[in-house]
Amino acid sequence: MTIDPAARAAGARPLLITDCDEVLLHMVSHFGDWLGEAHSIDFSPLHGDFSYALKRRGGGELVPPEDVWPMLDTFFKTEMKRQTLVPGAREALAALAEIADIVVLTNLTHEFNEARAEQLGTHGIWHRVVTNQGGKGGPVVKLVAEFQPSVTVFVDDLSRHHESVAKHAPEVFRLHMIAEPSVASITPPSPAAHARIDHWDDALPWIQARFSEASVEAA
Repeated sequence: MTIDPAARAAGARPLLITDCDEVLLHMVSHFGDWLGEAHSIDFSPLHGDFSYALKRRGGGELVPPEDVWPMLDTFFKTEMKRQTLVPGAREALAALAEIADIVVLTNLTHEFNEARAEQLGTHGIWHRVVTNQGGKGGPVVKLVAEFQPSVTVFVDDLSRHHESVAKHAPEVFRLHMIAEPSVASITPPSPAAHARIDHWDDALPWIQARFSEASVEAA
């Protein structure tokens, strides 16, 4: 989907659509700690795929994928308080909010929408939260149509979501970010993203540059 520039509202602001887990809040390390404490399971994520990442201590038995997702669901129901802020995330969003609209697009079921918003609020991040299941291309298209922004930047840690957005909203700039060092070190940059930056201190100027480029083109 491509938005006709003539259809944009006068004075439209840029739009940042950002994931939450491993972009704004750390999740992987805390999920692993909880699995060890509560279930005697060792957690070794590979390329963001949890299907083969959980092994029971002792025999090393792999936890089947159908048992992984209920554990993730329980983690988000009972352990979200464990999650810590990604360094620089709050400050970067505060700076970007001065010139852009911001939406947090997070892959949780809708029952977690309010809890996720409140969780982010405890870290000083207050922005609209959109919960989603599956690829993020469709929700991004809807948000772009709603906001009619001058330019949109999408930030996510999973390559499959960049692929989805590239397919459905190719005009959106896509930034691949993985804040968890243990995962970042073994995960290649997404071919569908325009850039890979894992730290907000470097991501902020990259996003600001995309927003500035759009402002110059519109002038």
